[in-house]
Amino acid sequence: MAKRDYYEVLGVPKGAPKDDIKKAYRKLAIAFHPDKNPGNKEAEDKFKEATEAYEILSDEQKRSTYDQFGFAGLEGMGGGSGGFGGGAAFRDFEDLFGGFGDIFGSFFGGSAGGRGRESVSRGSDLRFDLEVSFKDAAFGIKTEVSYNRNNSCEVCSGSGASAGSKRRVCPTCQGSGQVRRSSGFFSIAQSCPTCHGDGHIIESPCSACRGQGVVKKNQRIKVTIEGQGDSGPNGGVAGDLYIIIHIQPHEYFERSGADLYCAIPIAYTQAVLGTEIQVKTLDEKAIKVKIPAGIQSGKVLRVKGEGVPVLHQPGRRGDLYLKIQVTIPEKVSAKAKDLLAQLAKVEGEDLAPKPIRLEDLQT
Repeated sequence: MAKRDYYEVLGVPKGAPKDDIKKAYRKLAIAFHPDKNPGNKEAEDKFKEATEAYEILSDEQKRSTYDQFGFAGLEGMGGGSGGFGGGAAFRDFEDLFGGFGDIFGSFFGGSAGGRGRESVSRGSDLRFDLEVSFKDAAFGIKTEVSYNRNNSCEVCSGSGASAGSKRRVCPTCQGSGQVRRSSGFFSIAQSCPTCHGDGHIIESPCSACRGQGVVKKNQRIKVTIEGQGDSGPNGGVAGDLYIIIHIQPHEYFERSGADLYCAIPIAYTQAVLGTEIQVKTLDEKAIKVKIPAGIQSGKVLRVKGEGVPVLHQPGRRGDLYLKIQVTIPEKVSAKAKDLLAQLAKVEGEDLAPKPIRLEDLQT
């Protein structure tokens, strides 16, 4: 069976840059690797074909020869014959697959990078969801939160080893945390089965933490963010605690920055005659607000300094905005009807009102 053109195999044009050739081969190698397709002869053949193509096109000299003379020009150059030991696929393994550790880990049980883990690492960050009321969010509150975290073991000081014992370099991986195994045409790195990727083993694990170096503990704190996450294993620095604030909506107040907004209903007689009403603020303080005579429904009144405290500006608060809603009773008494009829005669009524533009309405 005749060989396919190497550029056709990788799916790249003849003048493709080297980076595009690497990307194309990486994609094919992941898709057709024998470990991902056990027993699939077709996939294995495609993997070999792609690897051979990459061996030639990634080498500038071989690629130049191939471009000029085709397969015939490669004879005697160690390429194009199906032998790939020690070639570009091995040489460029880190460059090709170093950023795909998670993908190769799912296929082969380890990362592609071949780097051992640090024996001392930072602890995990933790998240705590805290629900606060609208009022508390506006004016601030100190609250205590309770959560579980990994604390450094006090018995072994976070080392994981019992008294008189110690951690020693893993004899299997020599401290790298990884071992390599041959898989098809690659040398695949995977987590060391002896030390589970730590790079060290403990001769006699601490009985309190069972060699983990950390123990689970309930933590109660006044809300403080930095340095309240898990302690790191083997004495590593603690992670951070992130508190996610969820604010409950208020029954009628809404907020925009430091300003507060709400709607206030008044009777039509109050709107016509004017009055003074009492309004309760967010901090439950009763204030008096003057309603001018003839006010229209939708008019907004501003009450200075009755909004939310401004952050980092002590003594300064936003404003409270009251949107007036004139209410019309659905039912009135017989006496009220007589009085309203008299009012209509006195004031007169426009029985042919002229339309107004919507944009002229007060909102």
